[in-house]
Amino acid sequence: MNYKTQMEAAKAGFITEAMKIVAEKEYRTPEEIRDLVAKGQVAIPANVNHKSLSPEGIGGGLRTKINVNLGISGDCKNYDMELDKVKMAIDMGAEAIMDLSNYGKTNTFRTQLVEMSPAMIGTVPMYDAIGYLEKDLLEITAKDFLRVVEAHAKEGVDFMTIHAGLNRRAVEALKRDKRKMNIVSRGGSLLFAWMEMTGNENPFYEYYDEVLDILREYDVTISLGDALRPGCIDDSTDGGQISELIELGALTERAWAKDVQVMVEGPGHMAMNEIEANMKLQKRICHGAPFYVLGPLVSDIFPGYDHITSAIGGAIAAASGADFLCYVTPAEHLRLPDLNDVKEGIVASKIAAHAADIAKNVPHARDLDNKMAEARHKLDWDEMFDIAYDGEKARRYFETVPPKERHSCSMCGKMCAVRTTNMILEGKKVEFCSEK
Repeated sequence: MNYKTQMEAAKAGFITEAMKIVAEKEYRTPEEIRDLVAKGQVAIPANVNHKSLSPEGIGGGLRTKINVNLGISGDCKNYDMELDKVKMAIDMGAEAIMDLSNYGKTNTFRTQLVEMSPAMIGTVPMYDAIGYLEKDLLEITAKDFLRVVEAHAKEGVDFMTIHAGLNRRAVEALKRDKRKMNIVSRGGSLLFAWMEMTGNENPFYEYYDEVLDILREYDVTISLGDALRPGCIDDSTDGGQISELIELGALTERAWAKDVQVMVEGPGHMAMNEIEANMKLQKRICHGAPFYVLGPLVSDIFPGYDHITSAIGGAIAAASGADFLCYVTPAEHLRLPDLNDVKEGIVASKIAAHAADIAKNVPHARDLDNKMAEARHKLDWDEMFDIAYDGEKARRYFETVPPKERHSCSMCGKMCAVRTTNMILEGKKVEFCSEK
């Protein structure tokens, strides 16, 4: 029996090859994964045309996944640098890559990305509309937007951010609540401008069923974009954000009815004390669908360090129910990230995701941490470097100011607490002054 989507197969009781792979990665049974996909609580973004994909599950009870944003912009048209970022992201274990290219004919880069990447590929068709259609915003028709969605689906994109919740009702809520930052979503702002200039309803909302038919044909997961996400901590949890979230909950059920897998996107910028409540509210309103968050950034005054403000918020968010973290780099709010920025962003997001997995008791999340503790107990530096996420950096730091003997590091020397305790427990005498 041929099934169009992972969800259709799951509802019919059929276990796909992708479900088997995800089950093995997550230490779950294939039947458990199938049941979660059928309920919409787990999504396996896997376009039928993405042949190099190594499938991943996103959702409740699974490891927290991270996404890396990259792409070509008008101010930085370096395709080689973007491909170097792709290779780094794959090598560092990013489970997803979003191509946010917004300049020129982007399909060449995107096609190459799909061909080479075992990671999931995501896009925001709204970004690409002007370049792909070669029309100015006011000249684009509702049906034109759907043409871009279909083009991305055919190319093998696994999930797409579609800002379908920004309808007239949500816009009215935005206008009533006077925000400091208004709309900070790039795709959301373009849609808002198109709606205001033309007087029309959001085409992704008005023709939502047609969008779903396209996505279903290629088994593309819809990532319901949060056009009204807060862009500063003062705008969080306001009427606009919650109004759109209510729309996204209804759109989630409509997608599931057509066997289209769903993720829902969330904030944004948000004070730490609001994060847990927002995660629980989203899961409730959106019926347990996987939640994909940018940050949240817990402060607005640390440009150059926003990978850290994001990782703090991301760890709290994921521990409170978020399933998928979008990385943020030190270049956020400042420029297109370079290769080192991308690395810093990936590491920060991986720390947040891993810390949350430990807090959520995800199966085997603590395994490497326990191995690291054992290696540190033995003062086995080579084993520590092998276990470390970035062992090369750890080794480089250790060797920069090397100790005379490898019984400790240069911070404590022979006063190392681990060394002292080990010696006493082994019946040895600890001496310092007698040594010349």
